[in-house]
Amino acid sequence: LEILVTILNENDNSPVFAQPNLSRDVPEDTKVDTAIVAREEVSASDADLDTIYYELTTTVQDTDGYFAIRGVNNPEIYLQKALDYDKFHSTTLLLYARDRPVSSPDPTNTATATISITIEQSDTRAPWFLPCTRLHNDSSVCISSPYSGRVNISEMSMDPLLLEPGPIYAVDPDYTINDRIVYSIVGGNRDEVFSVDADTGNLTMNKIVTTPDSFLLQVMATQVSNIRKYSVATVEIKVINKSNFPPYFEKKVYNGTVFVGLPRKSFVYQAGDPSTPLVITAMDQDFPDV
Repeated sequence: LEILVTILNENDNSPVFAQPNLSRDVPEDTKVDTAIVAREEVSASDADLDTIYYELTTTVQDTDGYFAIRGVNNPEIYLQKALDYDKFHSTTLLLYARDRPVSSPDPTNTATATISITIEQSDTRAPWFLPCTRLHNDSSVCISSPYSGRVNISEMSMDPLLLEPGPIYAVDPDYTINDRIVYSIVGGNRDEVFSVDADTGNLTMNKIVTTPDSFLLQVMATQVSNIRKYSVATVEIKVINKSNFPPYFEKKVYNGTVFVGLPRKSFVYQAGDPSTPLVITAMDQDFPDV
């Protein structure tokens, strides 16, 4: 008598990840749809030879949607949305492997792999001239005000020019890279009157100015290791006559009269002459006709 015995496979084994803990460094400028972790590295095995179903989640708030898997049976992890280093620097992904679909009523065995993602800041932004104001909806832009200064006509200044709202200064906003900045004048410098120090941004004079026309300089800040990253700021230099004398009042004491009950913005009148408004005047010998 021959007896044929068939052994039925029971689902008594859980899926197993070869590497339950992985880490990846991902550059900020990685293109969308790029594979971050290959399928072979995160595929689970099952001694029961069951079909494996995968699900990917994140444990860090506000990092949903950036990473995904190719499909329910394909655990390759790829970048689904463009990264922004200012929004988050790292995240942790959990990859679940199940030997039954999520909707299956049968008992399911599950394995979990942890993938730690670290975002590396990339050189994505041009230099910022300071001070500047960042836009709330765009962290890559910081708006600076034009610089302004003045020089005396027919007078040579040997010191760096004083500017408002401050000296010429730019930084690399990709602060973990912090590339060195160099400065140059790229426009508005007629007759080469001015020079800018490439390292400090100090603006100095090469020669005197003989006309009262203002200068509108364009100063460029360039990253040393990436010359394609640069910004241009405007520097207005006004040419004025030198002031040799302080202004002075025509009188040392002015006397006025007001009346009770007058409305706001009413005139103050000269003392002793209630029909003539009180006028306070000053003069300056540098401007005798003004």
